[in-house]
Amino acid sequence: MSDSKIILGALEVCSLPELGIAQMDMRVDTGAKTSSLHVDNIQRVKKNGKSVVSFDIHPDMHNVDRVISCEAPLTDIRRIKSSNGNSEERYVIRSLLDIGGHSWPIEITLTDRSDMTYLMLLGRQGMSDRVLVDPSETFLMSSD
Repeated sequence: MSDSKIILGALEVCSLPELGIAQMDMRVDTGAKTSSLHVDNIQRVKKNGKSVVSFDIHPDMHNVDRVISCEAPLTDIRRIKSSNGNSEERYVIRSLLDIGGHSWPIEITLTDRSDMTYLMLLGRQGMSDRVLVDPSETFLMSSD
């Protein structure tokens, strides 16, 4: 059963190629239901009659001057309870997640994670049935 699943550590490097984001550190969190991404300047706009979200991200936490401006179709708006117990409405987008050459689409909530160490958090829904997690390891999918 587990031969087809990939094993992730508590921290991994991921890419969101559809958003133009490569090589970003991500926390793998089995305690979180949804995946989330720290973004700035979130704006909901209409393009060709469809709701789209535009936002900025600083994918390199060591270089805040580097900004990537992204745009993605709005999939949903959900009320999410964060780790500090606060509940907030968040925009939800779908994007391809790439970890160590393995790719699959996930839903991501957009939020302010500036008080968190990692910009991206992979929750249980994003792991679906593809992942096993070894919390004692980090960066298992990184290639040397």
